[in-house]
Amino acid sequence: QVQLVESGGGLVQAAGSLRLSCKVSGGTFWSYTMAWFRQAPGKERKFVAGISRNGGVMQYEDSVKGRFTVSRDNRQNTVDLQMNSLKPEDTAVYYCAATLRYSVVTDHPTYSCWGQGTQVTVSS
Repeated sequence: QVQLVESGGGLVQAAGSLRLSCKVSGGTFWSYTMAWFRQAPGKERKFVAGISRNGGVMQYEDSVKGRFTVSRDNRQNTVDLQMNSLKPEDTAVYYCAATLRYSVVTDHPTYSCWGQGTQVTVSS
């Protein structure tokens, strides 16, 4: 059974940085397309960033382009999200997700495996 465990969330001031990490176990990591989603209180879960199996293709939601960077290490079975220039509107619970689909997709029902989430709070 595939397990995803996020870490690295916390409280940061606006314009600060955080790095989230997701450790995957119990599956063949390189066979999964990975993504980060976020969900703010009272809002829908939304795609933030995704990365293909070999790390060659990355996709970002428009509001985080140029500020966030997704990466993966297929030897360590981890996927990271480097978040710079954080804004209060980035405040949310961030989730790591995995799918066996070949391409990066933005709709959350496609992803069959999810972590428990990590809270990111950006103060103004």
